[in-house]
Amino acid sequence: MNIENTQSQMRKGILEFCILSVIRRGEAYPSDIVEEMKAANLHIFEGTLYPLLTRLKNADMLTYRWVESNSGPPRKYFSLTEKGQAFYNELEATWKELANAVNTLAKKTDSMPDTTNQNPSF
Repeated sequence: MNIENTQSQMRKGILEFCILSVIRRGEAYPSDIVEEMKAANLHIFEGTLYPLLTRLKNADMLTYRWVESNSGPPRKYFSLTEKGQAFYNELEATWKELANAVNTLAKKTDSMPDTTNQNPSF
């Protein structure tokens, strides 16, 4: 097995939740999302982010507004819709449940019970 591939798949699985976590705190500009993700050691490229934002917007999870910029073209700032907030709440509950389960299993130090010499009961 390839550890880099497994790590990549794990990160991809939580990417949507992490992006929504940033946006739920207030309007977010895509490059700010990239920088915040990078600061949290979850590197994402704009080429990955923009299609995800578009998909979430098309699913009515996000909305955006254009803001004029002094140094270039207008900027698109994203925010959660009510549907997006409800979706985020479900993802957060799922994340907490999964993280709890994984932490419980990863921290467990007891060995598995030996069932090789036990007689099955019918």
